Amino acid sequence: MSAKANATPIFKWRIIVVTALLAGLFGMLVLRLAQLQVGASQYGADFLQRQGDLRAVRSAEIPAYRGLITDRRGAPLAVSTPVVTLWANPQELRGSGREIELAELMNLPASEFTSRLDRYRKKQFMYLARHQTPQTARTVLAADIPGVYGQREYKRFYPAGEVVSQLVGTTDIDGAGATGVELVFDSQLQGQPGKKRFIKDLHGEAIRDIGVVSEAADGESIQLSIDLRLQHVQHRELLRAMRETGASAASAVTLDAMTGEILAMTNLPSFNPNRRGQLDLAAMRNRVVTDVFEPGSTVKPLTLVAALESGEFDIETLIDTSPGRITVGNKVLPDPRNYGEITVSRVIEKSSQVGVTKMAQAIGHEHIIDVFQRFGLGQLTGAEFPGERAGRLPDHDFWSAIDRVTPAFGYGLLVTPLQLAHAYAVFANEGRMVPLTLLAQTSQYNDQSAGGGRQIISPVVAEKVVTVLHRVTGPEGTAQRATVSGFDVGGKTGTVHKVGREGYLDDRYVALFAGVAPVESPRYVTVVVIDEPEGDVYGGGAAAAPVYSRITQEVLRIQNVVPNSAEPVSNGRMLAASREGDSRA
Repeated sequence: MSAKANATPIFKWRIIVVTALLAGLFGMLVLRLAQLQVGASQYGADFLQRQGDLRAVRSAEIPAYRGLITDRRGAPLAVSTPVVTLWANPQELRGSGREIELAELMNLPASEFTSRLDRYRKKQFMYLARHQTPQTARTVLAADIPGVYGQREYKRFYPAGEVVSQLVGTTDIDGAGATGVELVFDSQLQGQPGKKRFIKDLHGEAIRDIGVVSEAADGESIQLSIDLRLQHVQHRELLRAMRETGASAASAVTLDAMTGEILAMTNLPSFNPNRRGQLDLAAMRNRVVTDVFEPGSTVKPLTLVAALESGEFDIETLIDTSPGRITVGNKVLPDPRNYGEITVSRVIEKSSQVGVTKMAQAIGHEHIIDVFQRFGLGQLTGAEFPGERAGRLPDHDFWSAIDRVTPAFGYGLLVTPLQLAHAYAVFANEGRMVPLTLLAQTSQYNDQSAGGGRQIISPVVAEKVVTVLHRVTGPEGTAQRATVSGFDVGGKTGTVHKVGREGYLDDRYVALFAGVAPVESPRYVTVVVIDEPEGDVYGGGAAAAPVYSRITQEVLRIQNVVPNSAEPVSNGRMLAASREGDSRA
């Protein structure tokens, strides 16, 4: 009895101890659960929520709409259209048995598609097709093939096509600016993508949107100074010039000298930015800002500035050009014929090498180079266009006799068409140089105003140069084919030999014309470059001047400039006359 009596208390104590231990464990479990649910410890509720979100909640980007690019009148030059990018999760798609069906839907060879899918077998992402139309994407997604998804994006479209392609530029496959204006103003155009959150299931498919974390901020629109109507005019006339002359390339640029706005900038060959399957990279080059050449006789008006500023010459000063040639060092510089004693004005009208050389020898090359520098040659224009080149001015350790005179008639230096146009804008703006801009004056990014700029030369000198430029287009000048019906214009021709490995080539030329209009109130400057015209029509007066005439006719009409006469101005378009003195004119 005593043994049983002793065992009973021990048994009771065991029950109490076990019960207490179980109760303690249960209490600890409840406490731990409370900590995990509402506590703020390292592994509390927030931690568990984050871990759960990592396994079920995903974030997706909301694409931002890239801003418009328009011309000065609001015509669209670049717009973004909605597209769908198709992608796949190879780990879900492989083994579904529908790989061949997907390949057929996407018009892809089955063997090629399955091989590519096999290469991505360890990945969870693979592009199927970028930037598909919504209709095409719906056809693929409607098949409900496991592991195939669509993502909304935007694709750039260029309504004007090749007419403004090098100027407006392009974006890359991800929508970032790659060339042209698209690159220059990429930060303003691209906007800021938004973000949304959603819950996915075990198969990785979105089953419920949680909400938008941040809204997408669309890009800002950019209004250019370009007039699309003038772009079409330049494109049409350059095509015609290349067809008529057999040239390999052509460029044109038109400026508003008063505001510095670039009104049109065109290059050929061109490309269609909406079809870049077989793109010729050379056609993407904006030759107006990237290509340099010796300007030839088109810089003789700048030499005239140096001569007028020296005080030794006026436009009516006489220069004896007899006997029609001049020897400098071991070089003989000829005129087409002996012009005899002629005025400084007639020297420029006839593009006399002898007359210009004598002026250069009298005033010295230092003054001429100084004028070139003031007019912006050898410097970037400030238009901030990608790939713009500064050109080059001569800088010799030792200046030979010929080195001292060749810059005066445009050899030994390199310029771009845009630099040449910017220089002529000084003549059209009473001697002031206004910074160039690709933005319309109404654009929020353009802080320029009309009437500003630096005074480069005196208004009197500028007026005298414009007078001479007008005479160049007259009956005795080399630019008779540059005249415009109903308007007085002025300009200068240039015909330059291209350079090969062994020096200047005898049968390859660049034909140039730079002009201002209208003469009585000059404002619009146009430069035309015809590269490698063939046959007899290779001079600046024959190949480039007529293009200037047709472009300027439309420039003045579009700008509502009132003609100064009801009768057409005599254009004197005799080919023989326009070629006179044009071998280097």
